[in-house]
Amino acid sequence: MSDWIEVGAKAPDFALAADDGSKVKLSALKGQPVVLYFYPRDDTPGCTREACAFRDAKKRLTAAGAKVLGVSTDDVASHVKFRDKYKLNFPLLADTDHKVAEKYGAWREKNMYGKKSMGIQRSTYLIDAEGKVARVWPRVQVDGHDEQVLAALKELSTKD
Repeated sequence: MSDWIEVGAKAPDFALAADDGSKVKLSALKGQPVVLYFYPRDDTPGCTREACAFRDAKKRLTAAGAKVLGVSTDDVASHVKFRDKYKLNFPLLADTDHKVAEKYGAWREKNMYGKKSMGIQRSTYLIDAEGKVARVWPRVQVDGHDEQVLAALKELSTKD
């Protein structure tokens, strides 16, 4: 379990399998902001609400120049089902060995009804066009989160 990546730090690069069979490499997206969000499980209530909120905000996120990437430890087959069921319009990445989640600090001890286990803490990173972390939401509350991300993107574009 590592600490959260700090604002201003270079975002750790990665290459992960996406739901469409491609490999997504973070460094290949340099030049545009990236909304990298970690979520616990495909097709669970909170994760579905979060994914659908990003889906519904896609036009506005794209207008702000941003690329959205969802990451969980589910495999590609699970992502495909989740994507198709909810018509998700951005890549879902399979971090099955949770190495990327660990690099970002999103792999943490969780306590559910007194039972401790390791898993992904719902969190979001806004990475700027230079590949630096511009904003971190370490413990995301799903409702309204898409609007927080859009507001942060707007702030980012006024800094340039």
